[in-house]
Amino acid sequence: MENVLRPLIVLGGSVLLTLALGWAVDILLRRADDRHPETPLWGLLRRCRLPLQVVLLTAFLRGTYRQTGWRIIDDHRDRMGQVLSLVLIGAGAWLVVRIVSATVESTYARYASVTATRDPARVRRVRTQVTLIMRIVTAVVVVVAVAAILLTFPDLKTVGTSMLASAGIIGIVAGVAAQSTLGNLFAGFQIAFGDMVRIGDTVVVDGEWGVVEEVTLTFLAVRTWDERRIMMPVSYFTSKPFENWSRGGIQMTGTVFFQLDHTAPVRLMRDRLHEILLECPAWDGRDWSLAVTDSTPTTMEVRAVVTAKDADDIWTARCAVREQMLAWLSEHHPHALPRVSTAPAPVFPQNGRRRSADLDEAADADQPRTGRG
Repeated sequence: MENVLRPLIVLGGSVLLTLALGWAVDILLRRADDRHPETPLWGLLRRCRLPLQVVLLTAFLRGTYRQTGWRIIDDHRDRMGQVLSLVLIGAGAWLVVRIVSATVESTYARYASVTATRDPARVRRVRTQVTLIMRIVTAVVVVVAVAAILLTFPDLKTVGTSMLASAGIIGIVAGVAAQSTLGNLFAGFQIAFGDMVRIGDTVVVDGEWGVVEEVTLTFLAVRTWDERRIMMPVSYFTSKPFENWSRGGIQMTGTVFFQLDHTAPVRLMRDRLHEILLECPAWDGRDWSLAVTDSTPTTMEVRAVVTAKDADDIWTARCAVREQMLAWLSEHHPHALPRVSTAPAPVFPQNGRRRSADLDEAADADQPRTGRG
């Protein structure tokens, strides 16, 4: 009877104690969240309940598994202890990442709620930095956890000791092999804290217009207008020039060019442009103009300038001006549109005699008439 009750008491007690502590911590966090609704930290920490319970249960079992009295556990006592140690290390790393993530997210949420209305660009910069910090912390925790797991194996300690003698050579080889990776890593730090580009910025890279959607330690994702994703190494943005339309504000100025006949009514076009913009929701009302910017022997170039609050609205405003202005010119002033001659060119016959006769007739027609017959 004792052989049956002891394992139940040890295992069941560990499980019940873990559930009770997890429930108590959750109740405390819930009450703290209700008392301080302006601080999202307590609500975010509630997501750590599962890794916390895994850590507690593994720790309890690690300390009491020898008291179960089971023969199979006594026969494999060292292996069982090592397995529980590995689970404890992994669960501990999981718990640390969750706690750091909740702390960083709560800090960013409070900062964004206060600063978003006054300086959206600063919020995007902090968001980029927070994202990279979380990735760095996660990478460090994972590396430390893996190192701790490897140290639990006695054989690897001997291997590690023997590798110390060649650590200098291995370091040089690893440095050369990972030169590109390390370059991207340091470029990621430069982007995050140098405020070169932020999540949500509108950029133009390699002739492609898009919005920065994700920034990691090694690559940067740009979402184009047609929902494609351009994956660029972060070193690209530190070594090559690119356009950042969100620097210094997201307001934009756009142009629309028209190739028109010299008889186009520029003054009436200027009035019509103002009417179009007044009816266009994408126009922000800051500025507009229309002027003749160039002239050729056959056409003249008319440029319309419009403004909008961001890149999306400037595209909409330019398309609206182009479409409605051409429709208005076609309906009310068709002579202003460029005219392209489509008349066929004269074709002369290949017969030499016929061509000679035609030339003689043309010469007689050019001679002055005297009336003498």
